[in-house]
Formats: sequence, structure tokens, C-alpha cells
Amino acid sequence: MAERLASSASLLRSAASPSSSTRRAAVAYGLRHRPSPSRFSQAVRRVRGGAAGVVPRLRVVRCMAASEAAQLKSAREDIKEILKTTYCHPILVRLGWHDSGTYDKNIEEWPQRGGADGSLRFDPELSHGANAGLTSALKLIQPIKDKYPAITYADLFQLASATAIEEAGGPKLPMKYGRVDITAPEQCPPEGRLPDAGPRLPAEHLREVFYRMGLDDKEIVALSGAHTLGRSRPDRSGWGKPETKYTKDGPGEPGGQSWTAEWLKFDNSYFKDIKEQRDQELLVLPTDAALFDDPSFKVYAEKYAEDQEAFFKDYAEAHAKLSNLGAKFDPPEGFSLDDDKGAVATEEKVVADPAPTSDTNGAGPQPEPFVAAKYSYKKRELSDTMKQKIRAEYEGLGGSPNKPMKSNYFLNIMIVIAGLAFLTSLAGN
Repeated sequence: MAERLASSASLLRSAASPSSSTRRAAVAYGLRHRPSPSRFSQAVRRVRGGAAGVVPRLRVVRCMAASEAAQLKSAREDIKEILKTTYCHPILVRLGWHDSGTYDKNIEEWPQRGGADGSLRFDPELSHGANAGLTSALKLIQPIKDKYPAITYADLFQLASATAIEEAGGPKLPMKYGRVDITAPEQCPPEGRLPDAGPRLPAEHLREVFYRMGLDDKEIVALSGAHTLGRSRPDRSGWGKPETKYTKDGPGEPGGQSWTAEWLKFDNSYFKDIKEQRDQELLVLPTDAALFDDPSFKVYAEKYAEDQEAFFKDYAEAHAKLSNLGAKFDPPEGFSLDDDKGAVATEEKVVADPAPTSDTNGAGPQPEPFVAAKYSYKKRELSDTMKQKIRAEYEGLGGSPNKPMKSNYFLNIMIVIAGLAFLTSLAGN
């Protein structure tokens, strides 16, 4: 609640160059993105004081839940705009997962138990090897948090993750909101709770990590299906190829190796491609292969490869469950954005309105409007397909790559004659 009334200033530092083991951990969920600069600062919001001699008027306001439903809905629309311009679906999914994936069901106390509490924004947790590159995701959504201060980071991370899945063609997720944020770096969970991409015993490792969260084999396999989105880059994680025929032209920043050919489309291709293993351009990690090697995992992996509807149903339930792990809700039951109830008012208090300011006609300071295009990759190079299309159209009009387009001499002569005739008529008049 305190962070909703005034944003806290904090420094976020990206992880130092990880060792080979921590780099492998960095692709635990297989959703990659380019690391951003080492630090960035959040803007500190200051309340503007009243003008001299002006008595502030009093009004009664309702203190809402941890997040306001109206602002969450507006934030969801801004997230959709970011997705259209930056193609950052994979890293936003990973952001939500890594904030909630630190949950330990054996610890009852909040926030020591970890989970979806917004702790990933603090330096101690952001510096974990498995979180390398997530500074970029925070930079993408920080303007949204600044624009909508009445939502928590914990809710914003999960909202971004769910919106990315749905906008990529995935199922509608039964999400609820109202998560409370932790308030200090000292409350971050210890490192080592997130899965490794290449452990010695992949199936056992997956169970060790996800069972600790309270998830079962079906949920492990369903959540693994999110690898249908994203790429892995060897220079950052130690896994994958520098580029493939599916990633050399983007979209977004080119390069890396994807698990699927259409790596920004959410479907069941991940399971199909692992089962067939016919395309060497696609990535298969040890933890991916384990889904078809382990007898218990294989039952669900085979099912999802054949039945996308079943995969969507199980994934939606597993994702929603993961997003709630360890969270403390206000109101305790949370609230949905798809009903008309929204957040429930909890108390009333009397506050003083700030004195009107001359530059906003009494409306008070206004937040800077968010422009999603500012945070795009700003890539201007055309893809090979588009270049070929433009060249074909050019050649169809008589041009070629080596010489200018042919002139229509007959048309030019007719234009000159018409021009001379017009001038002659003017001279005669």
C-alpha cells in the first residue's frame, strides 16, 4: 500500500557475467532477451506543495486494494501496444514466471516463502544468474508502473506475463489480482530456487524444483509448453546456435535458436517438434527431451502433441496457479479484471487535496504520456522476404538492380509536343 502512494527510488543492476553453470540456469524457462545496461534508476515521484495562502480543501477518499482494477485494465492495453512494437512476449512471460517461481511451499511466512511479490525488481534478486537479461523487461514496463502508480509490481509482472501469452495466440488465463509487494531488498528470496536448463538428471531436477512449489507432473509438462515462445543465445546462456533460418531476420533483434519455427506464436508446436526431432535448426534442451524420456512426463507430452485444446486448458490452469504462488492478496480473495466488481474498498480516510497549480488548470501534476514506440528495437533493416518483394515489383515496372527504370520515350515525346502546343496557343492569344 505504501508503494502505491509514493514510488520508492531503487537501483537495478543486471547480473554480472555468469559462469557456465549460472548461464545454463539463465535459460531455465527458455525465454531469452538481450541484457540491458548494468544499472538504471526509477524516477522518484514528489508531491507538489500547495501555493502560499491557499487552504487545501478536504475530501473523503476510499483506500482500495493493493491494486486498482481500472488502472490494471488500462495497463493491460499499454502492454499490448508494447508487444506490437517490440515483440517482447517471451521475456515478459519469463518476468512473471521468475518472480513467482521462487516459492517454497515448506515456508509459511510471507515474504520469506518467496513467490509473486514483486521482489524481482530489487538488485539482490535481479542479480541471480537465472535472471540475467530481465533488466530489459523491467525497463520495458517501468514506464507503465510510473503511469499507473495504483498497481503493484507483483500484479504488473503477472499481468504482463498473462497478456503476452494471450496476445501470442494462447488461451485466456483465469488470472486474479491484488498481490502485495515486498518493500525492501532484504526481503528477497535466496538464489538457487529456479530450475537449471541442463542438469545431470533433468527429470529429477524438474521434479525437485517444481514439487517444492507445489506443482505436479502434469503442470510441469504443461508449463514447459511455454517454450513454444522465445529463443536461446549461446553468447548469453551457453545454449543454442548464434542464429538459424528461423531467427536470422528477427522479428525484433535477429539471432539465437528457437524451440519452434514460429517462436512468437503460442500453440502446441513445441511438443510436436520435440516428438518428431526432424529439424536440426530447432533447440531441444536436456529438460525438454526429458518430457518424452520420462514415463510419467511422456503421458502428458504425447497428449499435448496430439491435442492442442487439451494443452491450452491445462496450461491456462497451471499458469494461473504459478502466478499465485506465495502471493499475499489484498483483498484476501483477490479480484478478476473480467467482472464488474474489481477491487473492493477497504477503508475511508480524510485527505487534503493539493492546492491547484497554475500550469494544469487545477488538475495537479500529470504523468508523462507513455509512448510504446520509444521502447522498440528501432530496427530499420528490411527482411530478405520484403527485399525480394520490392525488387520483384521494381523489375515488373521495367527496372533492374543494375540500371534505372526504363523511360517511356513515346510518352515523353507526347508530353513535350503537348507542352509546346499549349505554349504556342498562349503566344497566339
